[in-house]
Amino acid sequence: MDLSLTEEQIMIQDMARKFADSELAPVAAQLDETRDQSLFLKNLAQLNELGFMGLNIKAEYGGVEAGSVAFSLAITELARACASTAVTTSVTNMVAEVIQAVGNDEQKSKYLPKICSGEFRAGGFCLSETVAGSDPAGMKTQAVKDGDDYLISGSKVYITSGSFADVFVVWAVTDPAAKKGKGISCFIVEAGTAGMTIGKSEEKMGQKASPTNEVHFDNCRVPASAMMGAENKGFGVAVGELAGGRIGIGSLALGIGLAALDYAKAHIVERKQFGQSLSNFQGLQWTLAERYTEMEAARLLLMQAAYTKDQGQPFGMAASMAKLFAAEKANKACYDALQLMGGAGYIREYPLERMARDVRVTSIYEGTSEIQKVIIARELLQKV
Repeated sequence: MDLSLTEEQIMIQDMARKFADSELAPVAAQLDETRDQSLFLKNLAQLNELGFMGLNIKAEYGGVEAGSVAFSLAITELARACASTAVTTSVTNMVAEVIQAVGNDEQKSKYLPKICSGEFRAGGFCLSETVAGSDPAGMKTQAVKDGDDYLISGSKVYITSGSFADVFVVWAVTDPAAKKGKGISCFIVEAGTAGMTIGKSEEKMGQKASPTNEVHFDNCRVPASAMMGAENKGFGVAVGELAGGRIGIGSLALGIGLAALDYAKAHIVERKQFGQSLSNFQGLQWTLAERYTEMEAARLLLMQAAYTKDQGQPFGMAASMAKLFAAEKANKACYDALQLMGGAGYIREYPLERMARDVRVTSIYEGTSEIQKVIIARELLQKV
């Protein structure tokens, strides 16, 4: 297999790296501390101008049409500097891909250009509920037909960008009598629609600049034309798009892990103990060797999953493997990088403390590590 990148992929990677270095890295600690939404949205607007919110969207809708490999590369570079910005970019791309995948021509023409241009600041992916997180098929939110409309009622939790997203894809039960997971439909709901309210931003451990909210629906009236795809067939859409989202979150984890290791590596070269540089001690050298090897393996798993997706081949198991490995090993990388820093790693003046908090959730959202193992095992056993 040829693992070399195309000129376009290299260009997007370089563009993401330069933007991350010049615009995101200098303010990442400030955003973590203050959650300055105006500054955060300013950075998102600049990313929109560069095309990063429609990386896998067709050019006719204003997208870059660069593919999943380029998407993975971009998210990794952004996450090296600011995980909050990276996750918002990843989720907005996922929302756009849902609309492109199952929306009709009118829906795609109406919404995709607004996402890709930045007219819509971000997209929200409304799937999880308090009783339906790792088990989304068990959702309770319902959409009841009322004339030419649907009335949506229920609550979604842990919605990235909920407080400023301008468009949401929302899953709701449209046939309560159907078997679990079989009577669910997918809708497009614009922000400000009557009956939809956004809860307060959650107080999180990490990725603090990216707001996470509950989204409530109380007889929220949407036209029947807001439904995407066939009625009662929406759950398969969610499962498919989550697989693509796992490439994004795995890439995000990789970026944080690499940034942590790079910072710790520079630190142990400069810092002296026992009359010599810490980098001369074999134990620390081996820690770096092991963690960087794992990050490289994560990168290859992500590239394989993204490449398989771009080829139109089944990629669900590959995405779960990549997300599982990248998230777990990035958590280990951040922990060990902090350890290499010693007491300095525990102090907020240095970025390791923030990175360790930011990386933790990568083994939870877009499907926990345990759920990834369930998916992988199920795929393996189905082949027996």
